[in-house]
Amino acid sequence: MAESLAEAVSRRRTFAIIAHPDAGKTTLTEKLLLFGGAIQLAGEVKAKKDRMQTRSDWMKIERERGISVVTSVMTFEYNDNVFNILDTPGHEDFADDTYRTLTAVDAAVMVIDAAKGIEPRTLKLFEVCRMRDIPIITFINKMDRESRDPFEILDEVEEKLALDTAPITWPIGRSKTFCGSYNIAANTVRGSDTEIEGTPVNGPQSVAGRLPENERQVFVEETELAIEACRPFDRQAFLEGHMTPVFFGSALRNYGVRDLINALGDFAPPPRDQVADTRTVHATDDKMTAFVFKIQANMDPNHRDRIAFARICSGKLERGMKARLARTGKQLGLTAPQFFFASQRQLADTAYAGDVVGIPNHGTLRIGDTLTEGESLVFQGVPNFSPEILRRVRLEDAMKAKKLKEALQQMAEEGVVQLFSPEDGSPAIVGVVFRREQLD
Repeated sequence: MAESLAEAVSRRRTFAIIAHPDAGKTTLTEKLLLFGGAIQLAGEVKAKKDRMQTRSDWMKIERERGISVVTSVMTFEYNDNVFNILDTPGHEDFADDTYRTLTAVDAAVMVIDAAKGIEPRTLKLFEVCRMRDIPIITFINKMDRESRDPFEILDEVEEKLALDTAPITWPIGRSKTFCGSYNIAANTVRGSDTEIEGTPVNGPQSVAGRLPENERQVFVEETELAIEACRPFDRQAFLEGHMTPVFFGSALRNYGVRDLINALGDFAPPPRDQVADTRTVHATDDKMTAFVFKIQANMDPNHRDRIAFARICSGKLERGMKARLARTGKQLGLTAPQFFFASQRQLADTAYAGDVVGIPNHGTLRIGDTLTEGESLVFQGVPNFSPEILRRVRLEDAMKAKKLKEALQQMAEEGVVQLFSPEDGSPAIVGVVFRREQLD
């Protein structure tokens, strides 16, 4: 029996992963892909001086420096859900890309370094999520290293972010003795993420034997306190942005990741309604609508291509269909929409609300563009920023003026810079946004 539109949409989970640089965001992204069955071998991220490339970091600068500087999109299926992960830049110099990406997701995973707690970049990204009513799942990472007290971290989340915390799992040990997580809600233990199902246990007392004798009583007391004092998880409060479920683990050592990916399927919302200028668009509306939130050039080193990333907001996209570009009113043939796995891609014969697809683009599409199946509407909410640094661009070699103009135009289309052309014909002015305290 063919899957209905409503059934297909209900299986979608589209989320971003946000964090301060070096909190372990890209490692967690890759481990989600690994345990979701999307890849067979994770490219383990090591210390800075000896970092290996990860699958979601595909640009040369990302491989060399071990940081994400552009948004990567990865689509895969797990437990009958279709996950669209958007791995966003963690470094503040690439903030625009991250903020625009957050317009395209329905939930976010906030990664926190267990030793450092809430860091400045995490706080800024959280504020953007709150402005957009994006529910957040929290993953406390690096529990296999020296870390702060779990209750301290929970208190900090509640105080700084004004969120109720509901720990779903609790760490078994810390640092060198960290050996897994106890699922408070399910009363199960997962010592390793190779375990598909957690092992049923009879409360914290039955788990303590996994730890050295001098740590057992502390674990039992802490866990019992967490059960008694912390709020139970309330999915409605989570969806409304008042509560965050909390998971403890170590992405690098494969602890806590499977609990997290299961929670994304169970807790995260399916595609949400989107506000347009004339009406609210529902994900299960029959007609396809979408908006462009990112332009990326040269993803394929063998071709000078340019891809527009579009979030489908309603209906079903089929390869070969025509869509109306709201800005111009013209028809655009969607002959080769694509699903992505970092820089790798495959043709998308069909895609549904919640999915993110790439549309080959030769300058026709811009960031913020709306595509519809004939209807005249424009989606709202893709942010524009005021530049904080302005510089004139001058050429010493006038023969290269055409190449410079093309390069600047491409960067402007990607949203990397803002380009201003003075009416008096003087050299172009480039505006850049580096550190943002608020959205304009």
